[in-house]
Amino acid sequence: MNRNVLSRRVLAGVALAALALTGCGTSDSDSDTPGAGNNAGGDYADLSGELKASGASFPDAYYQEVITAFKEAAPNVTINYNATGSGTGKKQFGEGLTDFAGTDSLVKDTDGPAAGSYLYVPTVAAPITVSYNLSGVDKLQLSPDTLAKIFQSEIRTWNDAAIAADNPGVSLPATPITVAHRSDGSGTTSNFTKYLAAAAPNTWKLGSGDTVNWPSNTQGGEKNTGVAQIVKQADGGIGYVDLSDAVASQLTFAAIKNKDGQYVAPSIEGTTAGLEGAQVAEDLSYNPLDAAGANAYPITAPTFLLVKTSYDDPKKAELVKAFVTYLLNDGQDLAKDVDFAPLPASLKEKALAQVEKIQS
Repeated sequence: MNRNVLSRRVLAGVALAALALTGCGTSDSDSDTPGAGNNAGGDYADLSGELKASGASFPDAYYQEVITAFKEAAPNVTINYNATGSGTGKKQFGEGLTDFAGTDSLVKDTDGPAAGSYLYVPTVAAPITVSYNLSGVDKLQLSPDTLAKIFQSEIRTWNDAAIAADNPGVSLPATPITVAHRSDGSGTTSNFTKYLAAAAPNTWKLGSGDTVNWPSNTQGGEKNTGVAQIVKQADGGIGYVDLSDAVASQLTFAAIKNKDGQYVAPSIEGTTAGLEGAQVAEDLSYNPLDAAGANAYPITAPTFLLVKTSYDDPKKAELVKAFVTYLLNDGQDLAKDVDFAPLPASLKEKALAQVEKIQS
């Protein structure tokens, strides 16, 4: 567990104990946080039950941190989130096998959930890194067109003229390129390929979606961790991996040329800059990919929870609303510790209002 996270939880426990000893607390009427509702403060401790969820592996590190922290606030609640990938998560949610789902991509008619049966709840955002493994090269810059050509196997060696043009003065070896991609239906794939379609429209030919037809000479791995493993094992490897898993795997990542012509490395700050320019739709879906701004990291991806508009079991509805409210309030403080960017205040308030729409 991240030391900062652990320290925060210890301090939080001390603070709660002090409140209990003094008999002091904050009543619901004292809270001005939207969506705090009946589960503010210590009321989480009164909850009990179990929630099942599956979906995107991209935000898994963040969701596991929030679930662990929520367990301390609500010790009688068990939440299981299985990082199956966005495609499987949407399918299982549509089949009624889970209480909520994680997805980095929007729901299509063929994905499973019926139109009108679900709500999008934005949670955090993070950069999709272009991670690479190339002996002797610890700094790399890639423009969108070069990146597109690499991932559709038009560029096959690291000393290609297009890569050299992006990296003046860098000695590039003739090492063959090993492209790694997701083998499962993935919102990370959807966002990465949407970025390439937007930023390199005249070059990228593979389309976009949770799955695409990758060239036969590329390698597929399950989840972000599977792609990270391929990159780590192959000298000359390159793949797209969320920042949290890339950092955990000790990968090196490239700076990507953004819409303003600046090469920007993936970071929380670059992600936040990308979020500032994103347009939010009425259903709270939004797209920060290829955002304008000198400091914006261009492959910034959103992620969402899918929740039901109505739950047959009132207790399930109560638990889902409580957990997601916690995630959007206390849970936002955990985001940066595991390499995710918290939501801007305006979007957080809209997300909390979305949670209040859940009926039972």
